[in-house]
Amino acid sequence: MQIPKEVINVLNQLRKKGIEAFLVGGCVRDLLRETEPQDWDIATNASPENIIGLFPKTFSDNAFGTVTVLTGSDDPKLKEIQITPYRIDEKYTDKRHPDSVKFAKTIEEDLARRDFTVNAMALSCEECNIKQEIIRGETKIIDPFKGQEDLKKKIIKTVGKAEDRFSEDALRLMRAVRLSIVLGKDWKIEPKTAQAIKKNAPWLQAISKERIKEELMKIIMDKRAADGIELLRELSLLKYIIPELEEGYGVGQNKHHAYGVYEHLIMSLKYAAEQGFNKYVRIASLLHDVAKPRVKQGEGLDSTFYNHEIVGARMTIQILNRLKFSRKDIEKITKLVRFHLFYYNVGEVSEASVRRLVRRAGSENMDELLQVRMADRIGSGVPKAEPYKLRHLKYIIEKVSQDPISVKRLKISGGDVMKILNIKPGPKVGCILDILLGEVIDNPKANTKKYLEKSVRKIGEMAEKEIIKTAKKAIKEREKLEIKKDAMTKKKYWVS
Repeated sequence: MQIPKEVINVLNQLRKKGIEAFLVGGCVRDLLRETEPQDWDIATNASPENIIGLFPKTFSDNAFGTVTVLTGSDDPKLKEIQITPYRIDEKYTDKRHPDSVKFAKTIEEDLARRDFTVNAMALSCEECNIKQEIIRGETKIIDPFKGQEDLKKKIIKTVGKAEDRFSEDALRLMRAVRLSIVLGKDWKIEPKTAQAIKKNAPWLQAISKERIKEELMKIIMDKRAADGIELLRELSLLKYIIPELEEGYGVGQNKHHAYGVYEHLIMSLKYAAEQGFNKYVRIASLLHDVAKPRVKQGEGLDSTFYNHEIVGARMTIQILNRLKFSRKDIEKITKLVRFHLFYYNVGEVSEASVRRLVRRAGSENMDELLQVRMADRIGSGVPKAEPYKLRHLKYIIEKVSQDPISVKRLKISGGDVMKILNIKPGPKVGCILDILLGEVIDNPKANTKKYLEKSVRKIGEMAEKEIIKTAKKAIKEREKLEIKKDAMTKKKYWVS
């Protein structure tokens, strides 16, 4: 088992002073699974004051005696290593935090307060050195609750009585689901633990929405996100997180869908997660049809869901506000839900309508909007192969999103031209601006007011026929450039 040198240094520093020190929790679990730990935690019999005295850079800001050691590592996972004294938690009256904490004498006492057996193991590494960053010497695993057995069986099981563990911290109800998802497809929640989760599900209401959101996002950002949401529903937890999703369970759709509303949303999320799409696309894929049960009219193959995208956008705002998402996240995800139902057929939809969509949804959201649309299509169960249509739409979106090559780009206006040359409005003013634009296209640095004013005076000395001739030549060159730019955009999306 490879242990980073930063961790070994901390362990050795403690042991030099005759202090017990063990790796504990998730990092031990991950080492035994031969996967890279996401963080490193150490348990010790030292007091917080003694720990702080051993390390030059530390901070401690919680009631549990945890001291964070700053290692100076370039690796984000190793910049901070947490050291916590052995402890015993008293009652959890609020289902969130222990009423009080007292320090324990042994590592076994400390492990007894932890949530799941696979997280209740400690690793002892005596006489560590940092040769090749690998621990040398005797290694011993402290495992009083048979976590290694459960690791082999791939089951999530509470330490001791499940009722007690969940009553201590109700967020463990969600954490059990999250662990069973992120640890791998073969992992299951032990039956008695699952029964206790269902029984104690209402306690989730005592947990802050911020903590619920954090656990939920860890599930949504995993490649098995869809399995995670379904498991939350099966264990009666989803109704206390996003009850609006459960409204779609058992609600049938029309001939365009093979699945009911809830199943369709789950399948859409499944595709988004498998493709590695970002959090905005994943959440929007999960919520894009959330309003369908509320707007459904009729039954069977011809049922309708008019305005579900509009109602769904309002519901999305309510859901994400309740879960304490940021204003920026809410605005972006709501737009993806609101505009996911755009219509597009090659030859039927004008550039003007695409331009309106880009303006309303935001050009910065278009890639993600198309990804939500793909998740929607795949998640319908009757997806149509639309590679050409999709490529063509991307081409049109990029085309209408580009700034046109226009005299509006110039740092000088028609009014400036008339003032400099003391002339009245007329075709001559437009011709001069066209000539100036041609100069700026050839030399973008020329687009300054000082240079253009000088150029206007020079052009003004030309005969009117010469000005018109020069302007026509500049316009033709500009048209060639527009055609070339459009051809390059088409080539990018293989559109012919």
